[in-house]
Amino acid sequence: MLLDYLKKSAFVKRISIAGSLRRRRETIKDIDILVTCEDKNRQALADFFTRFPEIDTVTGKGQTKVSVVLKNGMACDLRIVSDDAFPFALQYFTGSKDHNTVLRHRAKQMGFTLNEYGLFEQNKTSFISCSTEEDVYKALKLQFIEPELRENYGEIEAADKGLLPALVRESDIQGLFHVHSSYSDGSNSIKEIAERCIELGYHYVGITDHSKSAYYANGLSEERIKRQHEEIDRLNEELKPFVIFKGIEADILPDGSMDYDDDVLAGFDFVIASVHSSFNLPEDEMTERICKALKHPQVTMLGHPTGRLLLGREPYALNMEKVLQTAAEHHKIIEINANPYRLDMDWRWGIKAAQSGIMTSINPDAHQLEGLSDVRFGVGIARKAWYTKALVLNTFSADEIREFFAQFKR
Repeated sequence: MLLDYLKKSAFVKRISIAGSLRRRRETIKDIDILVTCEDKNRQALADFFTRFPEIDTVTGKGQTKVSVVLKNGMACDLRIVSDDAFPFALQYFTGSKDHNTVLRHRAKQMGFTLNEYGLFEQNKTSFISCSTEEDVYKALKLQFIEPELRENYGEIEAADKGLLPALVRESDIQGLFHVHSSYSDGSNSIKEIAERCIELGYHYVGITDHSKSAYYANGLSEERIKRQHEEIDRLNEELKPFVIFKGIEADILPDGSMDYDDDVLAGFDFVIASVHSSFNLPEDEMTERICKALKHPQVTMLGHPTGRLLLGREPYALNMEKVLQTAAEHHKIIEINANPYRLDMDWRWGIKAAQSGIMTSINPDAHQLEGLSDVRFGVGIARKAWYTKALVLNTFSADEIREFFAQFKR
């Protein structure tokens, strides 16, 4: 909304989000926006920015930086730079601090000085011209490093060797899993969900209502599962070639068992196993609980693996190394829950998972139609975790998904 407003200004030549928001961090403290304009228009652009209707307070205003607080309480800095400096300023203000420290050290070793104003020979008399951020990295003899990766987790070393992966993109997503309907605690019918997915350009959806232990969420009894599957069969005929997969978000009970018998679980196309109770178990018990579920032959993937709610609930005590090892050994998927209050699995663990070849599925955990679009937040976390298209389940076609699920039935 704010970016769209600024783009309406005739003074703006180039514009980009920067900072932690551009790096797709799970939480941010403020918003950084970078723009270029002609020097004579700097004051006029600053004035235009401060007229944005959602600004509550202007805390600082000059010709290079304007700081405001929005009505939602979020601080925002607008930085106005020259067009020549834009690629360098964008790289610098995107961060992270640790990434920039290593990058500046590399530049120094190559005989350059790198800062937000440019790349210079170390006598600072010779300016290395770069028209884009990609050119900045190229001048330092590096692969371009996507903003999401700039956390000093080995990305500069990998870029030096040309080993950075092609990260998954939102356009790669072919369908959605972990979607709740009005059969449990969702707001919409299965048909409404499917039709919205078709509108969004997806080819399939996996319905995963809550299981019977989740009485608070209208969890499904065995009889209601039967009725739901009959409805899905009818809708698959009606909506073909779009596909609705039969799933369940099954509760992992405190002892690690599932809350349906094996023959009931076998009737689903896929099973997401999740913890929804007894969050305060000791680490060894919680770890064993989740690992036991991952070993279950009918379980396809682990939902919101650490149970965190950002700024609201800490992750439960868990040996995530052991969980990832178990997932790898049993060829199970670890979900990236794209709900913006979760973004779980955390990207730091996601890096380890991706390096171990553990597949993920970027799932919206949607309870309303609007929540289907949350998948974009999960894509950001997957990119931060260095995930490629090949390791993300819902980049597969519907036929590939069928074949993938079939392996759990053999």
